[in-house]
Amino acid sequence: MGEAMEKLTYEEAYELVKEEIQKALTRSPRIINEYLTHLSASQGKMIRAVSVLICAGDGEGKIAPGAVHAAAAIEIVHLASLVHDDIIDNADLRRGQETLQKKYGKRTAVICGDYLLSLALKMLAAVPDRKEYTDIDLPDYISRLCLGELLQHINNKNLNLTVFEYIRIISGKTAALFEASFFAGAVLGGSAAEDIKKYKKIGNYTGLIFQLRDDCLDFDKTIEEAKKPVQSDYEQGVVTLPLIRALEKRPDFRKKAEAGEIVRADINRAVQEAGGLDYTKEMIERYYKKAKRYIDKLDVTEEKREKVAAIVKKAAGIKA
Repeated sequence: MGEAMEKLTYEEAYELVKEEIQKALTRSPRIINEYLTHLSASQGKMIRAVSVLICAGDGEGKIAPGAVHAAAAIEIVHLASLVHDDIIDNADLRRGQETLQKKYGKRTAVICGDYLLSLALKMLAAVPDRKEYTDIDLPDYISRLCLGELLQHINNKNLNLTVFEYIRIISGKTAALFEASFFAGAVLGGSAAEDIKKYKKIGNYTGLIFQLRDDCLDFDKTIEEAKKPVQSDYEQGVVTLPLIRALEKRPDFRKKAEAGEIVRADINRAVQEAGGLDYTKEMIERYYKKAKRYIDKLDVTEEKREKVAAIVKKAAGIKA
């Protein structure tokens, strides 16, 4: 796609993002092609790519071709993070498909995850305007994602983890890439500097909301509904917000947890009795209201405002 190419409709841009990701995964060098082709069979909902495209839309909803490269690159970074997550968690299932590490082994999966990160940077470099490419600074967001994952790992089984510390973890491991998506779209859509700052805030809040909702999923969904293992966070040593609330509110439960005497049924009961899910959903509502305030201040058409708001609503599980 050249610089002179005309702007695209949202539908055209979305299809091109899917094509670019599919092409990158299935037309990779022969030595790695089988592994990446396996990943291509289970594309997700692409909420990060959608965020890039929506935020890049002009007054008529048309999208600059560069946004396609950015959206595809960010989705590939996300895919790389999932590959690495599955290795750490020893997960068998992702998006209803066998994970790369389960099918081909951990060593192969690690290398494939690393390759995907290099592929993402190559895709972003295809953005026609060099200044816009450097403005987005995807490597910085990848660093934040990695540091968030490391911080989570360092705090594995930390029963003294505070709410503040937990928010700091998910600000990196989940929210950073959402912020990058909104930021990239705003930059490539030619938004004013003040609006770009607002988009970054909205993206960050959307990421926090997305992760907190996922924390709830670990307690109130089945594997069939989630298409991935559920009720497994604590088994992996991951302490999430509903559990933090239970540990704060139930000293008897904390004592048993510290002694290593709890099973999954104890966790579910303590979270329910301490209102852990309700507390997490209240946090989601709080971040949603913060995001909404920034959305209301954007200098955009009402149609675009509604589209941006719809992304946040989807992350929060609010029906539009």
